[in-house]
Amino acid sequence: MTNETIIRARYAETDQMGIIYHANYFIWFEIGRTEFFRQLSMDYKELEEKDILLPVIDVGCKYVQSAKYDDEVIIRTKLSTLKGVRVTFEYEVIRKEDNELLAKGYTIHAFVTKELKPANLRKKLPEVWEALEGSIEK
Repeated sequence: MTNETIIRARYAETDQMGIIYHANYFIWFEIGRTEFFRQLSMDYKELEEKDILLPVIDVGCKYVQSAKYDDEVIIRTKLSTLKGVRVTFEYEVIRKEDNELLAKGYTIHAFVTKELKPANLRKKLPEVWEALEGSIEK
């Protein structure tokens, strides 16, 4: 399953040249990931209420072209790996107007409790594990 979320690049996200500041792509990844969970009828708040947190433990981004102020961009998000206490999401940021790839990246997260101890999601919330596992594109 791939989630597509469309946002419009805001002026506050640009640098002095009118180009989206590089760190904002990581915020866009978070937007895509949040919407990915919503598409599965879940959200972070619900997971946190069930004592599951998903801190980022690794992140990367390859910038291909610049996004600019007022561009509409599509954030494509998919879950690529679900193993043990880790989950990996992959992202593509695409300019909607011309379908050009602007950036691609990933985030790796750990399932942990509020005490930051590793959490076995398969045992703790099997229905969530199954939904995530079923969303992986083969």
